[in-house]
Amino acid sequence: MGLIKAAKGAIGSTLKDQWKEAIRCEEMTNDILMVKKTTETGVITNKSIIIVGPGQCAVIYDNGRVLDATAEEGMYEFDSSSSPSFFGGQFGPVFKEMWQRFTFGGVSAKQQAVFYFNIKEILDNKFGTKEPIVFQDWAHPIPNQMTNTLMPMLVKIRCFGTYTFKISNPAAFMNKIAGIADEYRKEQLEDQIRTEIMAVFQNVANELGDEKHKVPVVQMPSQTDEIRQMMDEKVFDEVIRDRGIEIVCFAVESVSLDDESQEKIEKYELSSNAYLQQGKMVEAYADAIGDAASNANGPATGFMGLGIMNMSSKGMVGNAAVGPWDANNVANSTINMNEEQNSNTTVVATNAISDSRGWKCECGNENSAEAKFCSACGKKKPSKKVCPKCNTENDESAKFCRECGEKL
Repeated sequence: MGLIKAAKGAIGSTLKDQWKEAIRCEEMTNDILMVKKTTETGVITNKSIIIVGPGQCAVIYDNGRVLDATAEEGMYEFDSSSSPSFFGGQFGPVFKEMWQRFTFGGVSAKQQAVFYFNIKEILDNKFGTKEPIVFQDWAHPIPNQMTNTLMPMLVKIRCFGTYTFKISNPAAFMNKIAGIADEYRKEQLEDQIRTEIMAVFQNVANELGDEKHKVPVVQMPSQTDEIRQMMDEKVFDEVIRDRGIEIVCFAVESVSLDDESQEKIEKYELSSNAYLQQGKMVEAYADAIGDAASNANGPATGFMGLGIMNMSSKGMVGNAAVGPWDANNVANSTINMNEEQNSNTTVVATNAISDSRGWKCECGNENSAEAKFCSACGKKKPSKKVCPKCNTENDESAKFCRECGEKL
């Protein structure tokens, strides 16, 4: 028993009288995946006509086995004396396997029907993350001081997008999902496939954030082609394919950070900007020292002028070695610096001439001028205030010069 392709247009000619009945499926909308059609008696009589519309696949079913199938648009005569023809188009090998192996346990006898499958691309399917997922954002790298390498900032993101799919294997779809139901609709499958799509997306996100791709989190929506290629190469949607369904298009439409990750990136960018400014200020300070040393009125006069730079132990130079990865420290230092500037507190810079002579720690250890901490006990290098009047060094906490009483 099988199908014989009828002459084009014959259904409307006088030849229609030779066909006992016609079986067809009306236009299958985006919501319908499979429909069963049969006759009033449940038997498809010899010489009946079976009509297959565009975007449809028809499988002739008889008591638990497949007699024939076609995915080509047209009209076909059902001939009980012929062998299967399998007008399969893209499904030729699938149909032959269905004919050889397709069985349903416990199916009632004496049932013949045509199962129509919607093989068009099923559109307008949404997905979204219920909970934020972890993503490696290489747009904000932080140094690993143990390995002397950069590593991505771990952030949590929420994503929303769309995907399309189509039935790629009617046999698998029928065996594992639809069975021999009278109708199978997309809504019956949506929750399950959406859950599996999110598992696919998690794998895609891991790939986009690896060391090979290093896709910034904000650029994820533009990676549609790369996502499709990854899914094909890595077969991330294998579970979905096993059900006879293929993901055609997968598009990320929007990406957002959770509150904690947003705050983390804001601090990172704040510290990065402060770090750049610190670099500029250190360079300017070095230039100023050079100018002071060559001052026509004498080095001491030049160095006294450096006091206006407001370079306290909490200021720019003190934090110049702090990198953007230490977001909290730099942000807090920047805030402290701004508060000091706003309160118009003027701190005289450390005397560069005395610095060049090195310094002695409270523990008695002698340290070089460049050392910020004692090499013996680790105590921080003490800062001195230089009197602008008599050039005497005073303790950092001094309000007045111990030599001449000048206000510091």
